[in-house]
Amino acid sequence: MNIKLLTTSILAGSLLAATSHTAFAQTAEEKGFAISQESKVRDDGWVDMLASMNMVLRNKQGQESVRNIRMKTLEVANDGDKSLSIFDKPRDVKGTAFLSFSHTKGADDQWLYLPALKRVKRIASRNKSGPFMGSEFSFEDLASFEIEKYTYKFLKEEACELGNCFVVEQYPTDKNSGYKRRIVWIDKAEYRMIKTEFYDRKNSLLKTLTSHDFKQYKGKFWRADLMKMINHQSGKSTDLKWSSYKFGNGLSASDFNKNTLKRAR
Repeated sequence: MNIKLLTTSILAGSLLAATSHTAFAQTAEEKGFAISQESKVRDDGWVDMLASMNMVLRNKQGQESVRNIRMKTLEVANDGDKSLSIFDKPRDVKGTAFLSFSHTKGADDQWLYLPALKRVKRIASRNKSGPFMGSEFSFEDLASFEIEKYTYKFLKEEACELGNCFVVEQYPTDKNSGYKRRIVWIDKAEYRMIKTEFYDRKNSLLKTLTSHDFKQYKGKFWRADLMKMINHQSGKSTDLKWSSYKFGNGLSASDFNKNTLKRAR
Protein backbone atom coordinates (compact mmCIF):
# COMPACT_ATOMS: atom_id res chain seq x y z
CA MET A 1 0.00 0.00 0.00
CA ASN A 2 1.44 3.42 -0.89
CA ILE A 3 1.92 6.17 1.69
CA LYS A 4 -1.01 8.28 0.48
CA LEU A 5 -3.47 5.41 0.79
CA LEU A 6 -2.01 4.30 4.11
CA THR A 7 -2.45 7.79 5.55
CA THR A 8 -5.98 8.19 4.27
CA SER A 9 -6.83 4.66 5.39
CA ILE A 10 -5.81 5.50 8.95
CA LEU A 11 -7.88 8.69 8.75
CA ALA A 12 -10.87 6.79 7.36
CA GLY A 13 -10.59 4.15 10.07
CA SER A 14 -10.44 6.79 12.77
CA LEU A 15 -13.48 8.57 11.39
CA LEU A 16 -15.46 5.36 11.12
CA ALA A 17 -14.56 4.42 14.67
CA ALA A 18 -15.92 7.76 15.77
CA THR A 19 -19.28 6.78 14.33
CA SER A 20 -20.01 4.33 17.13
CA HIS A 21 -18.32 6.19 19.97
CA THR A 22 -18.45 9.93 19.39
CA ALA A 23 -20.77 10.38 16.44
CA PHE A 24 -21.46 13.95 17.55
CA ALA A 25 -17.85 14.84 16.67
CA GLN A 26 -18.17 13.68 13.08
CA THR A 27 -19.88 15.76 10.41
CA ALA A 28 -21.86 14.27 7.53
CA GLU A 29 -19.06 15.40 5.20
CA GLU A 30 -16.39 13.64 7.28
CA LYS A 31 -18.40 10.45 7.51
CA GLY A 32 -19.16 10.46 3.78
CA PHE A 33 -15.46 10.87 3.04
CA ALA A 34 -14.47 8.14 5.50
CA ILE A 35 -16.88 5.59 4.05
CA SER A 36 -15.84 6.35 0.45
CA GLN A 37 -12.16 6.22 1.37
CA GLU A 38 -12.58 2.86 3.12
CA SER A 39 -14.24 1.50 -0.02
CA LYS A 40 -11.25 2.65 -2.06
CA VAL A 41 -8.61 1.38 0.38
CA ARG A 42 -10.14 -2.08 0.61
CA ASP A 43 -9.64 -2.51 -3.14
CA ASP A 44 -6.01 -1.40 -3.11
CA GLY A 45 -3.21 -3.76 -4.14
CA TRP A 46 -4.57 -5.84 -7.04
CA VAL A 47 -1.70 -4.54 -9.27
CA ASP A 48 -3.16 -5.44 -12.67
CA MET A 49 -6.15 -7.21 -14.17
CA LEU A 50 -7.28 -8.90 -17.37
CA ALA A 51 -10.97 -9.57 -18.07
CA SER A 52 -13.46 -10.26 -20.85
CA MET A 53 -16.67 -8.31 -21.20
CA ASN A 54 -19.85 -8.51 -23.23
CA MET A 55 -21.50 -5.12 -23.67
CA VAL A 56 -25.24 -5.46 -24.34
CA LEU A 57 -26.81 -2.28 -25.75
CA ARG A 58 -30.59 -2.09 -25.50
CA ASN A 59 -32.76 0.61 -27.08
CA LYS A 60 -36.08 1.94 -25.81
CA GLN A 61 -37.96 -0.80 -27.70
CA GLY A 62 -35.82 -3.53 -26.11
CA GLN A 63 -33.83 -4.40 -29.23
CA GLU A 64 -30.31 -5.57 -28.37
CA SER A 65 -26.86 -5.50 -29.90
CA VAL A 66 -23.82 -7.16 -28.34
CA ARG A 67 -20.15 -6.22 -28.39
CA ASN A 68 -17.27 -8.39 -27.20
CA ILE A 69 -14.44 -6.54 -25.46
CA ARG A 70 -11.14 -7.47 -23.83
CA MET A 71 -9.98 -5.36 -20.89
CA LYS A 72 -6.55 -4.65 -19.43
CA THR A 73 -6.14 -2.53 -16.31
CA LEU A 74 -3.08 -1.38 -14.38
CA GLU A 75 -3.02 0.02 -10.86
CA VAL A 76 -0.78 3.09 -10.59
CA ALA A 77 0.81 4.26 -7.33
CA ASN A 78 -0.17 7.82 -6.36
CA ASP A 79 -2.42 8.24 -9.39
CA GLY A 80 -5.50 6.76 -11.09
CA ASP A 81 -5.61 3.48 -13.00
CA LYS A 82 -4.65 2.92 -16.63
CA SER A 83 -7.04 0.83 -18.74
CA LEU A 84 -7.19 -0.49 -22.29
CA SER A 85 -10.38 -1.78 -23.94
CA ILE A 86 -10.14 -3.69 -27.23
CA PHE A 87 -13.26 -4.52 -29.28
CA ASP A 88 -13.28 -7.94 -31.00
CA LYS A 89 -16.90 -8.25 -32.21
CA PRO A 90 -19.02 -7.42 -34.14
CA ARG A 91 -17.14 -6.78 -37.34
CA ASP A 92 -18.11 -3.10 -37.62
CA VAL A 93 -16.29 -2.23 -34.37
CA LYS A 94 -13.53 -4.88 -34.47
CA GLY A 95 -10.13 -3.30 -33.79
CA THR A 96 -11.57 -0.27 -32.00
CA ALA A 97 -9.46 0.46 -28.92
CA PHE A 98 -9.97 2.81 -25.99
CA LEU A 99 -7.15 3.92 -23.69
CA SER A 100 -7.79 5.75 -20.41
CA PHE A 101 -5.33 7.25 -17.94
CA SER A 102 -7.28 8.22 -14.83
CA HIS A 103 -5.78 10.84 -12.52
CA THR A 104 -6.30 11.83 -8.92
CA LYS A 105 -5.91 15.49 -9.86
CA GLY A 106 -6.67 17.28 -13.10
CA ALA A 107 -8.43 15.96 -16.18
CA ASP A 108 -8.16 12.30 -17.19
CA ASP A 109 -6.36 11.47 -20.43
CA GLN A 110 -8.40 9.35 -22.85
CA TRP A 111 -7.93 8.26 -26.47
CA LEU A 112 -10.10 6.30 -28.88
CA TYR A 113 -8.75 4.50 -31.96
CA LEU A 114 -11.32 4.05 -34.73
CA PRO A 115 -10.05 1.62 -37.40
CA ALA A 116 -12.48 2.95 -40.05
CA LEU A 117 -10.77 6.35 -39.78
CA LYS A 118 -7.34 4.86 -39.07
CA ARG A 119 -6.59 7.51 -36.50
CA VAL A 120 -6.40 8.03 -32.76
CA LYS A 121 -8.86 10.58 -31.40
CA ARG A 122 -8.19 12.29 -28.09
CA ILE A 123 -11.30 12.72 -25.93
CA ALA A 124 -11.42 16.36 -24.82
CA SER A 125 -12.29 17.04 -21.19
CA ARG A 126 -15.36 19.02 -22.21
CA ASN A 127 -16.64 15.96 -24.13
CA LYS A 128 -16.20 13.43 -21.31
CA SER A 129 -19.96 13.34 -20.65
CA GLY A 130 -20.58 11.98 -24.16
CA PRO A 131 -21.63 8.33 -24.72
CA PHE A 132 -18.94 5.68 -25.06
CA MET A 133 -19.44 3.71 -28.30
CA GLY A 134 -23.20 4.30 -28.28
CA SER A 135 -23.65 2.88 -24.77
CA GLU A 136 -25.26 4.45 -21.71
CA PHE A 137 -21.80 4.71 -20.12
CA SER A 138 -20.07 8.03 -20.67
CA PHE A 139 -16.32 8.44 -21.08
CA GLU A 140 -16.37 9.90 -17.57
CA ASP A 141 -17.91 6.69 -16.20
CA LEU A 142 -14.98 4.64 -17.50
CA ALA A 143 -12.37 6.42 -15.39
CA SER A 144 -11.35 4.80 -12.10
CA PHE A 145 -12.89 6.05 -8.88
CA GLU A 146 -10.45 8.40 -7.15
CA ILE A 147 -11.12 10.03 -3.79
CA GLU A 148 -9.78 13.42 -4.84
CA LYS A 149 -12.36 13.75 -7.63
CA TYR A 150 -15.27 14.32 -5.24
CA THR A 151 -16.46 15.96 -2.07
CA TYR A 152 -18.75 13.90 0.15
CA LYS A 153 -21.79 13.86 2.38
CA PHE A 154 -23.20 10.93 4.35
CA LEU A 155 -26.98 10.72 3.95
CA LYS A 156 -28.24 7.64 5.82
CA GLU A 157 -28.10 3.90 6.32
CA GLU A 158 -30.73 1.60 4.84
CA ALA A 159 -31.46 -1.99 3.84
CA CYS A 160 -30.11 -2.96 0.42
CA GLU A 161 -29.56 -6.01 -1.79
CA LEU A 162 -26.46 -7.10 0.15
CA GLY A 163 -27.83 -6.46 3.65
CA ASN A 164 -27.34 -2.94 4.95
CA CYS A 165 -25.80 -0.03 3.09
CA PHE A 166 -24.31 3.36 3.71
CA VAL A 167 -25.83 5.97 1.38
CA VAL A 168 -23.34 8.70 0.43
CA GLU A 169 -23.67 11.74 -1.80
CA GLN A 170 -20.62 12.49 -3.95
CA TYR A 171 -20.09 15.82 -5.73
CA PRO A 172 -17.63 15.97 -8.68
CA THR A 173 -14.93 18.61 -8.32
CA ASP A 174 -14.27 18.72 -12.10
CA LYS A 175 -16.15 21.59 -13.75
CA ASN A 176 -16.38 19.51 -16.94
CA SER A 177 -18.20 16.65 -15.24
CA GLY A 178 -21.53 15.76 -16.79
CA TYR A 179 -22.99 15.29 -13.32
CA LYS A 180 -24.18 17.63 -10.60
CA ARG A 181 -23.90 14.83 -8.05
CA ARG A 182 -24.23 11.12 -7.60
CA ILE A 183 -25.66 9.05 -4.77
CA VAL A 184 -23.84 5.81 -3.95
CA TRP A 185 -24.98 2.77 -1.96
CA ILE A 186 -22.01 1.01 -0.27
CA ASP A 187 -22.61 -2.21 1.63
CA LYS A 188 -21.52 -2.14 5.26
CA ALA A 189 -20.00 -5.63 5.26
CA GLU A 190 -17.45 -5.31 2.44
CA TYR A 191 -17.70 -1.66 1.29
CA ARG A 192 -18.69 -2.56 -2.30
CA MET A 193 -20.40 0.07 -4.42
CA ILE A 194 -23.58 -1.74 -5.38
CA LYS A 195 -25.72 1.11 -6.72
CA THR A 196 -25.11 4.61 -8.06
CA GLU A 197 -27.63 7.23 -9.10
CA PHE A 198 -26.31 9.90 -11.48
CA TYR A 199 -27.89 13.36 -11.56
CA ASP A 200 -27.33 15.64 -14.55
CA ARG A 201 -26.20 19.25 -14.39
CA LYS A 202 -29.83 20.33 -13.92
CA ASN A 203 -29.97 18.01 -10.89
CA SER A 204 -32.46 15.62 -12.54
CA LEU A 205 -32.01 11.86 -12.21
CA LEU A 206 -30.25 10.74 -15.38
CA LYS A 207 -29.01 7.17 -14.88
CA THR A 208 -28.82 4.36 -12.35
CA LEU A 209 -25.98 1.82 -12.24
CA THR A 210 -26.39 -1.42 -10.29
CA SER A 211 -23.78 -4.15 -9.74
CA HIS A 212 -24.71 -7.81 -9.21
CA ASP A 213 -23.26 -11.28 -8.64
CA PHE A 214 -20.10 -10.27 -6.80
CA LYS A 215 -17.23 -12.74 -6.50
CA GLN A 216 -14.07 -12.42 -4.44
CA TYR A 217 -10.60 -12.87 -5.92
CA LYS A 218 -7.29 -13.50 -4.16
CA GLY A 219 -9.15 -13.45 -0.85
CA LYS A 220 -9.68 -9.69 -0.97
CA PHE A 221 -10.87 -8.11 -4.22
CA TRP A 222 -14.57 -8.09 -5.07
CA ARG A 223 -15.76 -7.86 -8.67
CA ALA A 224 -19.28 -7.87 -10.12
CA ASP A 225 -20.14 -10.28 -12.94
CA LEU A 226 -22.96 -8.00 -14.09
CA MET A 227 -23.33 -4.22 -14.18
CA LYS A 228 -26.56 -2.63 -15.43
CA MET A 229 -26.81 1.02 -16.45
CA ILE A 230 -30.31 2.38 -17.08
CA ASN A 231 -30.89 5.81 -18.64
CA HIS A 232 -34.14 7.12 -17.19
CA GLN A 233 -34.36 9.99 -19.63
CA SER A 234 -33.86 8.06 -22.88
CA GLY A 235 -35.27 4.66 -21.91
CA LYS A 236 -32.08 2.96 -23.13
CA SER A 237 -29.84 0.64 -21.10
CA THR A 238 -26.46 -1.07 -21.25
CA ASP A 239 -25.40 -4.27 -19.48
CA LEU A 240 -21.75 -5.16 -18.89
CA LYS A 241 -21.29 -8.91 -18.41
CA TRP A 242 -17.82 -9.65 -17.03
CA SER A 243 -15.89 -12.93 -17.07
CA SER A 244 -12.40 -14.44 -16.95
CA TYR A 245 -10.96 -12.07 -14.34
CA LYS A 246 -7.21 -12.62 -13.90
CA PHE A 247 -5.00 -10.67 -11.50
CA GLY A 248 -1.21 -10.31 -11.35
CA ASN A 249 -0.39 -10.70 -15.04
CA GLY A 250 2.88 -8.78 -15.07
CA LEU A 251 1.49 -5.81 -16.99
CA SER A 252 3.44 -2.55 -16.99
CA ALA A 253 2.98 1.03 -18.15
CA SER A 254 4.46 0.08 -21.54
CA ASP A 255 1.33 -2.04 -22.18
CA PHE A 256 -0.73 1.15 -22.07
CA ASN A 257 0.82 3.36 -24.72
CA LYS A 258 -1.20 5.72 -26.91
CA ASN A 259 1.48 5.56 -29.61
CA THR A 260 0.77 1.84 -30.13
CA LEU A 261 -3.01 2.11 -29.78
CA LYS A 262 -3.50 1.41 -33.50
CA ARG A 263 -1.75 -1.94 -33.07
CA ALA A 264 -3.53 -2.98 -29.86
CA ARG A 265 -4.42 -6.67 -29.92
